Amino acid sequence: LKQRYRDQPGAALVTLAATGALGDGVSCSVHAGRAISEAGLHPASGGDGSLLCSGDMLLEALVACAGVTLRAVATSLGVEIAAGSVRAEGDLDFRGTLGVDRGAPVGFSAVRMSFDLDTDADEEQLTALLNLTERYCVVYQTLANGPALSSSLTVG
Repeated sequence: LKQRYRDQPGAALVTLAATGALGDGVSCSVHAGRAISEAGLHPASGGDGSLLCSGDMLLEALVACAGVTLRAVATSLGVEIAAGSVRAEGDLDFRGTLGVDRGAPVGFSAVRMSFDLDTDADEEQLTALLNLTERYCVVYQTLANGPALSSSLTVG
């Protein structure tokens, strides 16, 4: 695959997409691969907690991507990992998203990711593992570098 992309750079360009359908009340069902996830308001913004919060889903995407990337990097480096976990936390001020305080940010003001690994890797290997995981994790890099965003609305 790597050689193909070196020879044919255009073959590496892929557009990923997510789709959803507006649901009853304040909800949206998202087709996530093989499952459907129904998202709604977080309890801090008026939800009852029965639906997934899109902020949680964003952190879950980061955890999933970072975990897979860490495993791939470890394999590439020859670092044995017996077991491990990935955790992501994000700070939100719901005054922003609810329009209570125009000065409060809408969205995460900070996101922290941590790994807890069962490994005999030395400090140099662990540093390389973390640096390369950050470098090659799609979701991490997307959050870190803020892509150009656009949106549109159609009626019909």
